[in-house]
Amino acid sequence: MDDFTHWLNGLAVRAEQVGGWWAVFAERDPEGLRACLDGTELLPWDVVESLLRDVGEAPNRGRELYAAAADAHDRTPGGAEALAARRDAMERERRHAEERIEELERRLGAHPAPDPEEAARLVHDLAWTRDDHARATARLADLAARLTHLRAAAARDGAPPGRAASGGSPPAAARRRPRGARYAWAEADDAAEGAVAAGVPALPVGGGEPPRGARFRGRTGSRSAASDAPVAAGAEEAEEAARAAVNAVYALRRLRAQGRTGEAHVLLCEALGGPPGRLPALAAELHRAGFGADWGTLLWEAASLPPARLAAVAGALADAGRAEDCEQLLRQGLARPVEELAGAVAALVAEVREREAHALLTAFLRVRTPEEAARLAAVDPALLVPRLGAAARALSAADDRALRHALRVGGVLGP
Repeated sequence: MDDFTHWLNGLAVRAEQVGGWWAVFAERDPEGLRACLDGTELLPWDVVESLLRDVGEAPNRGRELYAAAADAHDRTPGGAEALAARRDAMERERRHAEERIEELERRLGAHPAPDPEEAARLVHDLAWTRDDHARATARLADLAARLTHLRAAAARDGAPPGRAASGGSPPAAARRRPRGARYAWAEADDAAEGAVAAGVPALPVGGGEPPRGARFRGRTGSRSAASDAPVAAGAEEAEEAARAAVNAVYALRRLRAQGRTGEAHVLLCEALGGPPGRLPALAAELHRAGFGADWGTLLWEAASLPPARLAAVAGALADAGRAEDCEQLLRQGLARPVEELAGAVAALVAEVREREAHALLTAFLRVRTPEEAARLAAVDPALLVPRLGAAARALSAADDRALRHALRVGGVLGP
């Protein structure tokens, strides 16, 4: 945390000289910014990224420092509770921004149309509100990922990080299991105790069928929840995936019935921390239970996964015959830097996922410029140039010509 704060203060000096987003952040929340520069709070990553963009610096070094600082910050006493509270507050901000966007768009499209001065003000407000919404969405994903990391560590250490030293009896705290739906994506035997810790009642809403699986068979003993390795192959693996899906949807239904929407969102995000092969079963169960929109949310969250994990999830969806979901996931992952996209392609190729790699590159060429494609190719020309070329040729002759021109201008291809 000290290393990150020292680095951040250096970045702040440069950003203040440049202006840009620094002036905006300083005006909107000077006290919060000062707390981050003092090291008592952690600056949201989207703010750090904006400052880096202002000074023209790549985010790689900052991202590594930020991840280490976030891990240290979150493990302090009360860290998990603070993260959950921030997540809930950010969800409220996101919803408020969403409602405000709808209102502004409605007023802009009203009949009669607003006068030019009023329209200009509405357009200005709409641009800022969209930025607020984008930042709230990014921060929700960041907070959810950090909570997932904390709870995964809790499963390995035996006590929820950031809680054992926050008061009360440490042995009692050590016996508690982390809240949330981690149990549904680790081992069925841990599920019963996890459900009690999360406060989930024993019966489903509406008198429906109670969840099935090992947690209701009276089986004793517990296996490690830390491994992502499949518990078995073939039929047993499919059975475990189905049980985990039923348990997760059951917990989701109960949380929603109790109005605990923030925890329900984290439950979905935590599914991404488990074996990717279990996700298709979750998709089917969510749709069967009428929670299809939640599967869309989960795909959106998955788009921000690290490259190797993104490739694994995309491959699992493709293997299960969910080609449309796979393509949607890959399309949504296109907003990341070209270095990360190159890593995703490399991971797909390493897993012999040429079809998915082709889909990712095709989507990239559809939404990004040829110049950006050339920057992507420059990351690993041997890997990417032939595959980008194949994707461009599959689109059209014009796309192929535009790509080859950009590659030559960018120095990736010879004259």
